[in-house]
Formats: sequence, structure tokens, C-alpha cells
Amino acid sequence: MTASHSDALVLFGVTGDLAHKMIFPALYALAKRGALNIPVIGVAFPKWSIARLHNRVTDSIKRSSGVDNKRALSHLLSNFKYVSGDYNDPGTFTAIKKALGSARRPAHYLAIPPSLFETVIKGLGAAKLAEHARVIVEKPFGRDVASARELNRVAQSVFPEDSIFRIDHFLGKEAIMNILYFRFANSFLEPIWNRNYVASVQITLSEAFGVKGRGAFYETAGCLRDVIQNHLFQIVALLAMEPPATRDFGAVHNEKAKVFEAMRPLKSHDLVRGQYAGYRKEPDVAKNSDVETFCALRLYIDSWRWEGVPWYLRSGKYLADTATEVLVELKPPPQSLFADSAPKTGWPNYLRFQLSPNSAIALAARVKRAGKEFIGDQKELYLEPLTK
Repeated sequence: MTASHSDALVLFGVTGDLAHKMIFPALYALAKRGALNIPVIGVAFPKWSIARLHNRVTDSIKRSSGVDNKRALSHLLSNFKYVSGDYNDPGTFTAIKKALGSARRPAHYLAIPPSLFETVIKGLGAAKLAEHARVIVEKPFGRDVASARELNRVAQSVFPEDSIFRIDHFLGKEAIMNILYFRFANSFLEPIWNRNYVASVQITLSEAFGVKGRGAFYETAGCLRDVIQNHLFQIVALLAMEPPATRDFGAVHNEKAKVFEAMRPLKSHDLVRGQYAGYRKEPDVAKNSDVETFCALRLYIDSWRWEGVPWYLRSGKYLADTATEVLVELKPPPQSLFADSAPKTGWPNYLRFQLSPNSAIALAARVKRAGKEFIGDQKELYLEPLTK
């Protein structure tokens, strides 16, 4: 596989939720920067007209950021083609090849249910659409170890390893990338970033809405598989990893892998699962479903840096708010010189990474009130990154 740029994007699942929420806004951002100069071949089962697809794309942009550049939107829409077909039908891939025209290095993005990954990859191979091409596979990559290994085997039988991109879109968020930057671009954090000073780490991803018509998918995943074992575990790795020797992918990957290897296996008492009232009435959800829509767990990382520090992860739907944040709770001072600074009086010092809906970093510390008495209050030093 050469390092040449892809000359077309084939977007499987173009009518789906992931494309509408994430991919169309990303393509629009590329168009605004003048960086989208390749055709986009949308593929899905519904027999949509190109006009209907254009309306879907436009609706996505309006809901995401608003149309602030009509010329860029027009350019994006003009790049779209649409292929309707069943992924089990070889004719669908013949139609894709025709739509690609002179393009010879397409990137195939599988924004489709995980159960169809293998079908599409085999179809690409059979239609000779894998040569000089790339394949991008969204999470989840398999349901368990056995299925992940089998999917890996199928992918590698069609594409060379350096042409297979297993991705988690969560890692592309600005606030997530800032965790890595903030940790290793500043020197003041390292002395306290260990078991001697950190009492616990809490990571929360809460959503104030339900499954939003995605009941069929959620029945195959559940909260634990949907966001915790990928999104939240990636945040854990970024927070817990040792400094990589360099910033390249391999060095970061190796340090993150060491964190996963050091995770203590979960016991039943480390995990809580729940389901919001009314979930079983959602479309495509089993009447007696035991799939969790809320999950909380406690894990430990048995490493020199983190031994004994509990990490609390929680996520769920139909909770009080939609937000994602990390709270790193620090241990209290070893001596309580001031009565109101003892741990029992309130929150300890902490560092807080707010990841969504807005990106921010906050440090909580006690500050003395004006007057003769040594009494204080907990205050946050709040840092909000500048927006472009």
C-alpha cells in the first residue's frame, strides 16, 4: 500500500445516524477549508433520490453548526453520488465500482451496523475494490475477543494491515485530544499525578435522552459495549499512561496498551447495571430486554503509578444532563491545620476536565475568607480554551 491520498470516499450507511450526526458535519468542515476535492459515494439500502440525500446532508449541517458558508455546502453536495443496494448483492459493489469512475484509491468508510462489517469487507474483496484502497471500521470492532479476532482475520484477508483503520470517532474530539496535550505539555502536573496524591478518578458520560430510535442497535450493544469499553476506556488510558517517547501513533499506542494490560479484572461487585423506565417500550426493543442503558463500574490499574487508586466510570441515558467530564480527586493535606479544610467538611481539592458540552479545565482549591478567622471556601480556577 502506498502513502498516496485516497481519491474517493465510499460512505457505507450514508442514510444512517452516524453519518447524519458526525460524518456530514466533518465533510462540511473540510469543504469550508477547501480540503474536500474528491467524490463521495454514499451507499445504503433505501432507494433514495440524490435530492433526498442532499436534503439529509443539509439538515445535518443545519442541526450541527448551521450553514454559514453556502458555497462550501454547494460544493459538498455536488461531490455526492448515491448507490442503493443490498450489501449481500454483488450487484451493489458493481454499481459502486461504476460510480467511482476513474478513482483507483478509494477509502471505504463502514458507518454501518457491526453485524455487516464482514459482509461488506468480503464484498469489496470479491469485487476487486480493495486493491490500493483503504477500509475504515467504526467501533465496536467485534462483540467479544473471539468475534474481534475473526473480524480481524477477514479484514486482513482482503486488505493489507496498513490499509485497515480501526477507529473510535470519540478520540477525534478536541477536548479528548487536549487531555494528552495538557498532561504532557505542562510540567506542574507530573509530580502529583500518581497514587501518592490522587484519591480517585471519576469519568462520567451522561445523556439526557434515550436510544432515539436506535433500539435494534442498542439491543446488540448496551451501555457497557456502546461507550464504556471504548470511549471511556480510551479516556482512562490517556489519563493513566506513562509519557510516550515520541508523539507518533506507535509510541502512544504502546503506552496505552500497558494501561489496559495493568487493569485488574472486574468482579461482580465492581459493576452496576440499570435500565431507564420505558426502554422496553422503545421500537425494536425486546419486551423482556435486560440490556443496560446505565452502567457504572470501579476499576483498578495495578501499576507503580496507580496502585490502589479507584477509577469510577459511569454512563447512561435519560440522566439529568448531557455532559462528559473527568474529576480527579486529590488527597487531603497530611495535617489539618484548619478545621474547615478537613475532608469531612466538603469537596477535596480536585482537577476537572469538562469534555462536553463545552471544553474546559478547572482546578478546585480552598481560599481563605476575608477576616481574622482562618476559614475558607472551595473555589474553582476555571480555564476555558479560546475558540476560533
